[in-house]
Amino acid sequence: MSAGASAINTQWRLASRPTGEVGREHFEVTHSPLPEPGEGEVRVRNLYLLIPPSMRLWMNEKDTYFPAQVLGEVMTGITLGVVESSRDPSLAPGDYVNGLGGCQEWSIAPVGHLQKIQPRPGVPLAAYRSVLDVQGLTAYCGLTEIGKPRAGETLVVTAAAGSVGSLVCQIGKKLGLKVVGIAGGADKCAWLRDECGIENVIDYKHEDVAARLDALCPEGIDIAYENVGGPVMDMIIERLRNKGRVVLCGLVSSYNGGVTQNTASLMQLVNKAARMEGFLVSEYLHRYDEVIATLQDWAADGSLKYRIEVLDGLDKIVEAMTRVFHGKNQGVQLVKIAQEGTQ
Repeated sequence: MSAGASAINTQWRLASRPTGEVGREHFEVTHSPLPEPGEGEVRVRNLYLLIPPSMRLWMNEKDTYFPAQVLGEVMTGITLGVVESSRDPSLAPGDYVNGLGGCQEWSIAPVGHLQKIQPRPGVPLAAYRSVLDVQGLTAYCGLTEIGKPRAGETLVVTAAAGSVGSLVCQIGKKLGLKVVGIAGGADKCAWLRDECGIENVIDYKHEDVAARLDALCPEGIDIAYENVGGPVMDMIIERLRNKGRVVLCGLVSSYNGGVTQNTASLMQLVNKAARMEGFLVSEYLHRYDEVIATLQDWAADGSLKYRIEVLDGLDKIVEAMTRVFHGKNQGVQLVKIAQEGTQ
């Protein structure tokens, strides 16, 4: 839909802060006049909204790597869109851009806050707001910069079928590591084995994780790429080798409350002279062009596998978040706000 055909911008605003899982009652849907760009700004028609687990954290009163979401304001959202109107020569109508467009149909942004993308033929546009963007950079830099992998080492990845974890597994294999992926459910484990080529997979829902880790990592774990936290993280830490590294990407099991970490396992970091380090992908933006170019080559030649699940419409935001937290989504979870192409 073009700007001329509609003068209304549908927006999802945070109405109240959830204490557990997110529900429809935590949002207010409003309809505002279509925004007009000022000098040096563009108007973007948002096409895709990324639904990462961390979106739940942004709703809390406490700041994260983003300032706490202000009640009554448009909910923060990571988007891919197309420029519809421009007042800056560096971006033209029809250009695709990534940015923080929010949970709304249209957004205004200074050109300096947007990243122009140039999709490669044969690679889906949606991949540029997922695998070939922050997820890919997170996976690659977290593993290489903090994990410091050496060929032949053992890497264990939690949420291994997820948007970041599945990339970590495949990058680890390309770097010559022995990769063990932990995922939930037969379908996800089969996809890791059959499509991604990850031979050693543990189904935490149906297998004895501790026993399987002992069988698959008899000499211990050199690198753990941690996305989940909770009891499985404790099991992994207990099995670290001397000078092991834990790459702490997230603790999704705690985001809705109710799961706490067993700090007793952390003594193994002392016993094994091991290291746990958290990170933000923003620390590695200087590597963006280099890393994404590599991942784009792998995606184009088919050697990097990924899955993108898309729900249609802003009214699917809550459903999408619920699917992420219950492990029902397959790979990256997106919400499609509008159809691709010129409308």
